[in-house]
Amino acid sequence: MTSERAKRFPLGLADLVREPRRPEGRAGETRAVASGKPAVVKPAATAAVKPAALKSAILKPASAAPATVKPLHARPATTIASPANSNPAAARPAAAQPVIVKPVAVKPAAVKPAAVKPAAVRARALKPSPAGPSQVKAVAPHAGRSTAPNVALSSAMALTSERVRERMVERLRANGVTDPRVLNAMSVVPRHMFVDPGLATQAYEDAALPIGHHQTISKPSVVARMIELAAAGRPLANVLEIGTGCGYQAAVLSQVARDVYSIERIKPLFERAKINLRPLRIPNIRLHYGDGRVGLPAVAPFDAIVIAAAGLDVPHALLEQLAIGGRLVAPVGSQEGQSQVLTLVERAGPAQWRESRLDRVFFVPLKSGVI
Repeated sequence: MTSERAKRFPLGLADLVREPRRPEGRAGETRAVASGKPAVVKPAATAAVKPAALKSAILKPASAAPATVKPLHARPATTIASPANSNPAAARPAAAQPVIVKPVAVKPAAVKPAAVKPAAVRARALKPSPAGPSQVKAVAPHAGRSTAPNVALSSAMALTSERVRERMVERLRANGVTDPRVLNAMSVVPRHMFVDPGLATQAYEDAALPIGHHQTISKPSVVARMIELAAAGRPLANVLEIGTGCGYQAAVLSQVARDVYSIERIKPLFERAKINLRPLRIPNIRLHYGDGRVGLPAVAPFDAIVIAAAGLDVPHALLEQLAIGGRLVAPVGSQEGQSQVLTLVERAGPAQWRESRLDRVFFVPLKSGVI
């Protein structure tokens, strides 16, 4: 470098080397002096403050007051000889003035909430609040679900209450049912468990309800009347039911007789009756899938037989399976099928039966075979 050039440019090339350009707006960046004075360049000594350390200092949570944020200072001014310039002639003369490095202070305003990373914000939010216990609100899980009334549960509890069934029993007593065993059986068997859920509110009305496959569950008054006629005030050992349906009448019979055998010819109803009776855990009911007109000769004789379907006559096979002194109750229809009469048959001897025709009723038809 010539002497004239040295007068115009008192600093060496090594002193003009700047740090890599950083994005604008960050605190602690090296700023260029735009005045007309000779440029005071912040030398590479500022690089001694590691960017990572400076960055972590800026990203600390601003939980303390702004007055506690202390400015960051660079190291004391020193004379730097750049190792990048290997030419001794190009180095700055020893008599040159030392380069003045001004300390860079971090202003509190430079720490903006946006500069804090989301992870830091999330970690700070999870710290316990210094507020007192009175300011902490407990959040109950599923609060809306616990406060809403359970209508289905309330309806089910209302249906299973004893008072609902007792009102049904009072109506049966008013209609002429007097056998205490039958009345007790009607009061303890939950009829709503044998009907579709959509019809549960009608379970204790004196009405026949559909159970599918063109079959019905008989009226409570008809069920009580048929069982009372079959029992006739005497103890019952073996009882046969033809037409299990949904299983309700078999459940009532189980409270009166020692053993109940029930036959159903429609397989889906047979399976449904098993499902309905399973929760009640009744030990003395035996369900059979088969033709009800044939009966169960292997288990005969029966003290009572109850037929829950109407035929043109009573099948002879069932009359033969009735014990002497036993009673059979069945609806019998006319040839035209326009009327049915509840019929009582009593076996007086080995070849003698006595028949009585009682009430007008309406039942599904009695058919042969299985489906």
